[in-house]
Amino acid sequence: MTAPVDLVIRHARVAAETHRPAPGYPDLPRADTASRGGVRDLPGHSIGVSAGRIAWILPDDEVDLAALTDAEIIDASGLVALPGLVNSHTHTPMVMFRGAASDVPTAEWFNDHVWPMEVNLTDRDIRLGARIAIGELLLGGVTTFADHYFGMSTIAEEVEGSGIRALLADTFFSSEGAAGRERSAAFARDAAGSANGRITTALGPHAPYTVDDDDLRATARDAERLGVRIHIHAAENLTQTASSRSRDGRTPIGILHETGVLEAGALIAHGAGIVAEDAELLTAYADRVGVASCTKTYLLHAQEGTTPLRLLHDAGISVGIGSDGAAGSMTLDVWENMRLLGMIEKYASGDATWATSAHLLDLATRQNAEVLGLAGEIGALRPGLRADIVLVDFRTPHLQPVHDLAHSLALSAHQGDVTTVIVDGRVVVRDRRLLTIDLEEAVAELSERLPALTDRSHGRRVQDYAP
Repeated sequence: MTAPVDLVIRHARVAAETHRPAPGYPDLPRADTASRGGVRDLPGHSIGVSAGRIAWILPDDEVDLAALTDAEIIDASGLVALPGLVNSHTHTPMVMFRGAASDVPTAEWFNDHVWPMEVNLTDRDIRLGARIAIGELLLGGVTTFADHYFGMSTIAEEVEGSGIRALLADTFFSSEGAAGRERSAAFARDAAGSANGRITTALGPHAPYTVDDDDLRATARDAERLGVRIHIHAAENLTQTASSRSRDGRTPIGILHETGVLEAGALIAHGAGIVAEDAELLTAYADRVGVASCTKTYLLHAQEGTTPLRLLHDAGISVGIGSDGAAGSMTLDVWENMRLLGMIEKYASGDATWATSAHLLDLATRQNAEVLGLAGEIGALRPGLRADIVLVDFRTPHLQPVHDLAHSLALSAHQGDVTTVIVDGRVVVRDRRLLTIDLEEAVAELSERLPALTDRSHGRRVQDYAP
């Protein structure tokens, strides 16, 4: 008899879970799909959800319909069910600067555009920006995101109201003095477990070039005391790594190692400047360190290097897919960043067998969960895990025919194909309509604020960029 549940997805094609491919998998015979990584493809299945967790996944004809009289039923005929995507690095309120600083080099982007505009931020701006960004994420099939920004208590309120899941870190610079680090630690302590457990927290030092060694050491101690990870920008590109070496003889990853940040546990944003010697350091902390890759940002800013997926993969380091903030990447689209990363890896390596579709899906789901410290809770469709589920419409021409489900999802599907989003067992997007946020009102109000937000005539910055 099927156990009673409160929500059932019927007649779906289920992409149940992915598996991390073995090191060196491109060199294995093509038929060895188990070692290369794969996706469990289960056509004609139903998913039962109870109290926010997946209770069972069964063939349609094995489901006891008599036991479902009190359950909400979603007909997923023609749809594919997959784990909710995770965005492992973003700055949600920065949607307010989308397109306001385009086609400029990185240093100019920070010093002449974004950091002067961020001086203008009010709490209301942060709230509206986060609200619009969360709407964009949910409509795109993202059920969990990792945020790194100012005003995090306000963002946490938007997370709670929207129904999304999040890892939140309050940003600080050493230029703020002790108050910045203390504020970040207080938020991590007080907000952990809020929104009915959908909010987890991390500490948010900005980067090794804006946070000094003493503050990084203190942050590592705070992380150990609070039992949280540290979300930090580091080794953002190869130029930055070379500059760090020239300045004090250490790479940015070396700084994180020496200050105890890696030992405490870290979500490293970008890592496009990670080199071989860094990978050797990271391997020792593979159980508590991950890297978030935001490929579109590196391309748009013509940066030197992208996250070295193969180097990190063979070192056993989890790599997730992020979007960065929309001010730098224009969208919060995990599908797009996943696809760009895969194509760049194939092109740069000259190896079409590398960065397979199954591997890319693993990065966007299961490994993303590992990067956030949420392995065993999200990232797969499996009984016992949280019911974070996305339904994708495969009845469209660009997704037919389907020879390989992973290939179609990773390389053909896009965020506009998402029809239904479920977080913690709650439907938050139905038939492409967002149920928890009034986006029209938020967009209209933010639009009225744009002239004041983008004013740079005051000549001030929140920080100076000189990595």
